[in-house]
Amino acid sequence: MNLKQKYGNTALVAGASEGIGAAFATCLAAEGMNLVIIARHPQPLQQLADFLKSKYDVNVLCITCDLSGLNACQQIEEALNGCEINLLIYNAALSYIGPFIKNSAENHSKAAQLNMVTPLKMVRLYGEKMVIRGKGAVVLMTSLAGFQGSGYLSVYAATKAFNRILAESLWYEWKDSGVDILACCAGATATPGYKNTNPEKTGFFTPRVLEPEEVVHECFKKLGKQPSYITGRGNRIASFIMQKILPRKMAINIMGDTTRKMYRL
Repeated sequence: MNLKQKYGNTALVAGASEGIGAAFATCLAAEGMNLVIIARHPQPLQQLADFLKSKYDVNVLCITCDLSGLNACQQIEEALNGCEINLLIYNAALSYIGPFIKNSAENHSKAAQLNMVTPLKMVRLYGEKMVIRGKGAVVLMTSLAGFQGSGYLSVYAATKAFNRILAESLWYEWKDSGVDILACCAGATATPGYKNTNPEKTGFFTPRVLEPEEVVHECFKKLGKQPSYITGRGNRIASFIMQKILPRKMAINIMGDTTRKMYRL
């Protein structure tokens, strides 16, 4: 699928400086799309922009923004200065690993703001414009953690469930409007953030850790074809077993036990 031809000239990637977000930006630049890339830290964002402009001869606008801020969406809209967004990808996420009561209420609220409220506002703002034009696409990155209760990932998992249900609901509302939307559900992915947590392998049957480029490739293959998609064959098998075969109580216990062992909690 030629993304530029189908959706338009400009893509916005929120959470773009590394990992899956950087892989999305690189893939879109390779397709000839101009980019708006957003992250909290300016240096890696600018380095990515310089690389993409040099290699693919596309325009790249960098917006340094804390997406957990209450006015993040307003800040982005002001920086865009009327630029039309044809493809929106929200990849940014904040994840606290550990017991719920060991983290502060302020940090839980910050995660909810960044993971749920800001993407909700962005989908509302840019999705409406796409629907009016009759053309565009949205990708919300979600997680296998959001398919059931996930001990030690409670707030992160809950926010990812929100994004999946939001995308699936809007897929139904927008399916005849010319606007595609997909909840891309990723499992463990070899991003810098994931590697920095030093996870331990929990068993022979644990699904393979995917590379960010694999996630992006599978995501774009399914965009416009279904409301949500789990990347990675091993992840899809594991999810089928957890959701369709095992009792929900057992699935929740397995998820919590796996996280506890993986992070030595």
